[in-house]
Amino acid sequence: MEFLITSLLNGAIYGMLLFMVSAGLTLIFGMMGVLNFAHASFYMLGAYFAYTLSGLFNFWVGLLVAPLLVGAVGMLIERYMLRRVHRHGHAHELLLTFGIALICEELVKLFYGDFPVNYQMPAGLNFSAFTVFGAQYPFYRLFIGMVALVMFAALLLVLTRTRIGIVVRGAERLPKMAEALGHNVPMIFMGVFGAGAALAGLGGAVAGAFFPTNPNMAIDLGVIVFVVVVVGGLGSLAGSLVASLLIGVFTSFAIGLDWSIARLLAPLGLGDWAQSVGGPLSMTLSSVSGAVPFMLMLIILLVRPAGLMGAKN
Repeated sequence: MEFLITSLLNGAIYGMLLFMVSAGLTLIFGMMGVLNFAHASFYMLGAYFAYTLSGLFNFWVGLLVAPLLVGAVGMLIERYMLRRVHRHGHAHELLLTFGIALICEELVKLFYGDFPVNYQMPAGLNFSAFTVFGAQYPFYRLFIGMVALVMFAALLLVLTRTRIGIVVRGAERLPKMAEALGHNVPMIFMGVFGAGAALAGLGGAVAGAFFPTNPNMAIDLGVIVFVVVVVGGLGSLAGSLVASLLIGVFTSFAIGLDWSIARLLAPLGLGDWAQSVGGPLSMTLSSVSGAVPFMLMLIILLVRPAGLMGAKN
């Protein structure tokens, strides 16, 4: 029971962190059709901007201002880089954003070094929320989950209940009609891209104080974020939330399980034989936990190619 509850809690919080980053990518792809390979770099920039601002001012200033700075960076990239290659298709966008990701990584190493920085949570958030089977559960994990939930509710409210959401959706589906009504469609797309980058920056600013803030954090999370978007369904915000939670929980359980084929064959008297063969037969589930998101993506694509909540077209 201890393993079940702890794994569920950790998996859910990790899933909410994945959602904070993948929501921006879902927004950008759903509204603009842009495959942004540099999206996880915005997550990394958010963590480093927040670290710098927290050192100059305090943690809360970093948490509020860092996403705005990342959003501004995203708007500049869309205005002066992506807009020039958008008409040439996804291949050019992928190459450009891949290059931007590499540049961001090298810039971070240039200014902050190749090692983790000392970005820490404030003392007011560094306490135990409750005790689980004798172990104290940090409140900051719950804080990450609460920020993600507030972000999801605010994003859903803006997109479905406000005039801004109507204009953005109208610009995505009928851009010429939106222009005829007097809306500046390129400016709207620039704002959408900046908002998506800011969401990733918010994730970095929140999570960077708990998880290590280092130049590899974008690489570690970048591929998983794309898996979340594919599993949830391209452009589906609710799908991204469900996919993030599924990947987070499954990965958390896989890390804590030492199951192997040899162990499953042990009741049949074949355990020693499987151990002697080695390879995949003796490999534990925890040792391949990093592949769990990709196995889930493979299953989802075989059963439902559009993703859990993606449009069938």
